[in-house]
Amino acid sequence: MLLAGFPVGAFDTFFARLLVRGLCSVRALYCSEVLHCHGTMQTKQVATALAVETLGVDQNCKLRSIARLERAEDPLEFSMDQETTTVLSREAVLAMRDAVLGQVDFARRYTLGLLADVPESLWPVIPSGASSHIAWQVGHLAVSQYGLMLFRQRGRAEGDLDLMPGWLRKRFGRGSIPPTDLSEIPSKAALLECLEKIHTASMAALPGFSAEQLMEPTEMPYAVHPIKLGALLFCPLHESIHSGQIGLLRRMHGLVPVR
Repeated sequence: MLLAGFPVGAFDTFFARLLVRGLCSVRALYCSEVLHCHGTMQTKQVATALAVETLGVDQNCKLRSIARLERAEDPLEFSMDQETTTVLSREAVLAMRDAVLGQVDFARRYTLGLLADVPESLWPVIPSGASSHIAWQVGHLAVSQYGLMLFRQRGRAEGDLDLMPGWLRKRFGRGSIPPTDLSEIPSKAALLECLEKIHTASMAALPGFSAEQLMEPTEMPYAVHPIKLGALLFCPLHESIHSGQIGLLRRMHGLVPVR
């Protein structure tokens, strides 16, 4: 098999929509057709409909894009386990890399829209029945984006201590408990500054990651493939999950729903 299958189940529809709608280049057709050929039937239907709606493609274009994939030279491969080997063309790897730019940009703009009218006084407050507050959600998104889009891709670089200070990682990293002591919770402005700095650095670095680099193995969490590319693909999905939690916290605080 030339290209690995994409995830199955209800996640397919969400992934297909996120991928096709997030693309911002001519590679959109290529990626949507990868989904069409190798996803489940549900993913195929969603990807095809969205490709037509978003890109104006037709069946002949679809066939041509598949032919380009089948003629791809110098494919890259990695092992899912001892029995399964997955092969991706460089074009497919770079197309998915570029798609992440649009996906992350969309997810971040949506997150910021949810945060825009939340009073700072509510940021450190855990509503009754909830387990976190908005301040923790924002700090966690900053830490996670750094981990998935920067540290996982190229390790620690010069200047990262300013970009990702130790206090940010310790208070808002995976598995951390949302602090309730106000002296341990940064201000809204400080958290948004961290979020923006890491986002800007991540988006600037992403186009420079090579196909070979993105095919290197990585550990969980990742999406679709157990390689560095998978860590990139997981980033906008992870942000969407926490955007949903921010939306729920808004409602629990009595704010008007954004959508």
